Amino acid sequence: MVPPQPLWAPWRARYVQAPKGGQCVFCRAAEGDDPLLVLRGSGVSAILNAFPYAPGHLMLFPHRHLPAPGDLNQLEQAELWSLLCRCLDGMREVMKPAGFNVGLNLGRVAGAGIPGHLHLHVVPRWEGDHNFMPVLAETTVISQALEETAAALRAALSSPSRQGEP
Repeated sequence: MVPPQPLWAPWRARYVQAPKGGQCVFCRAAEGDDPLLVLRGSGVSAILNAFPYAPGHLMLFPHRHLPAPGDLNQLEQAELWSLLCRCLDGMREVMKPAGFNVGLNLGRVAGAGIPGHLHLHVVPRWEGDHNFMPVLAETTVISQALEETAAALRAALSSPSRQGEP
């Protein structure tokens, strides 16, 4: 068996080393114009992860600061699913992934970096890139600046065929 090869992601050091506190990143994004926000709904939005596991790593989040899926009202639940489907379609168009990892980390022990504000991870995947969390041998990274990815996804998600409300 080939030993795992390191995946260098130096931009994640800013996240790991930064003090944790202050305003919630999702609450701040819901209130203003975050440059990584790619889709704003009435109660749920999608933002690029500033410290991604893969290019195009999105997080969908309710505007209300809630910790668990059961805390969402029916409109937020429906909008979350609708925006997920729109984001998957837009990412297929813009990034051409072979698949996706979609998931929730509920609670700090489950890996939630921001356990107080529910968010759904959407990670595009390509053949031979890497596993969702652990990095396997012969890893390749597909690179694109976050701002370029955000602009491309915003354009795809704003097309008339993807304008419908849930």
